[in-house]
Amino acid sequence: MTIRPSPSISTRKQPKQARATELVAAILEAAAQVLAVEGAQRFTTTRVAERAGVSVGSLYQYFPNKAALLFRLQSDEWRETTELLCGILENTELSPLERIRTLVHAFIRSECEEAAVRGALNDAAPLYRDAPEAHEARATANRTVEAFMRETLPEVPDAVRAMTGELIMKTLSAVGADFSENPRTSAEIEACSDALADMFCAYLRSLGHQG
Repeated sequence: MTIRPSPSISTRKQPKQARATELVAAILEAAAQVLAVEGAQRFTTTRVAERAGVSVGSLYQYFPNKAALLFRLQSDEWRETTELLCGILENTELSPLERIRTLVHAFIRSECEEAAVRGALNDAAPLYRDAPEAHEARATANRTVEAFMRETLPEVPDAVRAMTGELIMKTLSAVGADFSENPRTSAEIEACSDALADMFCAYLRSLGHQG
């Protein structure tokens, strides 16, 4: 059974005017900064309001508590990651192996650039794992990966294609999380991305990809 977010972690209201939209954007930017510095355990609405330069009352107009703020940041992270994956894998102007290489480089760099926030959000992720936004993001990503694998390995049995797609995505996620735990230089990011992309490309060729 899907557990839907309760009102306590849902956005209280949606901004309808430009000024309100700017206020929410400032709050979310401040929330990401506080999360990166303080971590999920020390994350508070008071610290966020102070960083954003607004009153706690103004913050509460849109986010009733810190759980709502964390959930919004988590939802945005799911959406951004899904859009990144889908945008690259669906770009048929590139060959499948070029798409894999582009995805690996973009994903690893993104993980390193946002490591502090992503790490803190991972601490809070179990609270929201069954939220509709999480299911939607996973379903969208899975459909895109499945379509990409059908294009890349058309002669391979369905079960093998499914396993291959799952293995690549889980490996990419695990390597990105582990690699980004420490600060990395651009050269290190490029080297790791190239090595991982080479491994994925060799794997796909070994399964019959022609290209």
